[in-house]
Amino acid sequence: MKRFLIAVVALVAFAAVSAAQPRALGVRGGYGAELSYQHSISSNFIEADLGWAPKEINIVAIYDFVFASAGDFNFYAGPGVRVGSFETSDSVIGLNVGVAAQIGAEFEIPAAPINLSLDWRPVVNFFGEDRQRGFNGRYIALGVRYRF
Repeated sequence: MKRFLIAVVALVAFAAVSAAQPRALGVRGGYGAELSYQHSISSNFIEADLGWAPKEINIVAIYDFVFASAGDFNFYAGPGVRVGSFETSDSVIGLNVGVAAQIGAEFEIPAAPINLSLDWRPVVNFFGEDRQRGFNGRYIALGVRYRF
């Protein structure tokens, strides 16, 4: 399982840095915390996150379409995938794989290379124990990223 997770992280990282486009690195916080990386592709962007929550670790990759802009605000939505591991009440480590979606708004501070975001990321997991499978809509997060 470790090799699989390392391969997924390496693939996402390679895809994210393959083109010379604007990027952002920061954190997202809500239910747990995530290290977040964004990579612009034209007016859209890829977001790759490594997250920690109570008794779970996950990797999420989302392709976000910017569907509207108003000044320094961008509004986006997109599909993605989620791979993670979790610990059961019996201290057994399990794997979950699912699909994710994301919808949110982002504000780029004009005087500083910082962007702030607020988004909702519902997830549908296909594997795991009962509390891990199925729809999970608890992932609302505030993000703070440094643009470079």
